[in-house]
Amino acid sequence: MLRRHRGADDEAMDSSYAVGDLRVSDAEREPVIERLQDAYAEGRLDHEEFDLRMHLAMTAKTRNDLAALTRDLTPEPRLACKTAAWDGDPPTGEDRMLASAAHAIAVPTLFVGPLVLMLLSGKRSEYVRRQAAEAVNFQLTLLLVTIVTFGIGGVVYAVAWVLSAIAAVYALSGSIFRYPWILRLVK
Repeated sequence: MLRRHRGADDEAMDSSYAVGDLRVSDAEREPVIERLQDAYAEGRLDHEEFDLRMHLAMTAKTRNDLAALTRDLTPEPRLACKTAAWDGDPPTGEDRMLASAAHAIAVPTLFVGPLVLMLLSGKRSEYVRRQAAEAVNFQLTLLLVTIVTFGIGGVVYAVAWVLSAIAAVYALSGSIFRYPWILRLVK
């Protein structure tokens, strides 16, 4: 009986390795190490467990080894403005553009532009509706602050332009943006 030796072509065709069995690089270790450091700072890990997991992260051979180190920790913390990936149906390019426009149009039109977009385009896309509602709530909160402070709160509008631009970029990327410290009057 003849035995055939496996050549390079046969090994390239072998798909028995799962993605998790692939060896890791230092670049793949870095986010895991950062997550462990964050978890330790948050008090999710005690000092001994942190040391053990750091050692395991530095000596991990496969992606599965790395994944096991952070599996029981909460997802990575987000920015203070509470951005998150959209968990519904993936927004289309048009949905992302309209959601981004809802934040951007709020700068010159205050709450009117986002409200119109929410009422018109929000019926066909939950993503657009949620982003437009967030922009409406932000602008209404700024308007109320300005009224209550007899116009002095209008200075806050300079910050509003920056936040609106950031929110527009997040909406364009398909993420949900939540403005910090606002009244959520429109759901």
